[in-house]
Amino acid sequence: MSLHSAAAHLVTLAEGAEHGGNHDSLSPYLTGFGAFGTLLLLLWITTRFNRDR
Repeated sequence: MSLHSAAAHLVTLAEGAEHGGNHDSLSPYLTGFGAFGTLLLLLWITTRFNRDR
């Protein structure tokens, strides 16, 4: 596969993804706050098991 044909394939793939690829039902705010809440919960659990400090 030559460089020119590889670039042409990549351009074709990029043109098909112009909508961003996100699903319509996914809310970025809900996903972000859910991930943040999960990380805070994991931090809290970690600090509960590390009481020797």
